[in-house]
Amino acid sequence: MKISTSQLLNELKIQVQEHSHVAENLLHESEAKLNSRASHESWSVLECLEHLNRYGNFYIPEISHRISASQTSPAPIFKSGILGNYFAQSMLPGEKLKKMKTFKSMNPINSQLDKRVVEEFIRQQQQLLELLEKARNIDLSKVKTNISISKLVKLKLGDTFRFVIYHNERHILQTKKMMKNF
Repeated sequence: MKISTSQLLNELKIQVQEHSHVAENLLHESEAKLNSRASHESWSVLECLEHLNRYGNFYIPEISHRISASQTSPAPIFKSGILGNYFAQSMLPGEKLKKMKTFKSMNPINSQLDKRVVEEFIRQQQQLLELLEKARNIDLSKVKTNISISKLVKLKLGDTFRFVIYHNERHILQTKKMMKNF
């Protein structure tokens, strides 16, 4: 994938703003509704957001550190890496949401959760927006980040942003569907 850096950052910013807006609306719902599940093995809305928060707890500091340490200049074009593009694309929701296995440490099922999970998610979205703005001043292809599953693999910062935000999109759609069904 090859795209204008500013176009990529603008598109990601819009997605993050939409995710934040959806979460803000969830604050008006009861905790009972937010903790409801369609089945014993499925996640509740709060569990979906807690799952995203756990990933955010890794990626937000990682991205922030890499941006702060960067001494690169911005490039007009972002060219995705093969692995980074694969990871990002795999997170994009299709017509039918493919179930994916999650790592045990990232699985919040049966956690005792309240609306603080939603507030944390909103806070993380604000941090992502700030990081997207800071990223305008560096090269999204030259700056690399670790990934949560292995310190051996690094992705281009642009792909890391795509992965995190597309993953959020996947679960935000899941929460929207759940809220319609309750």
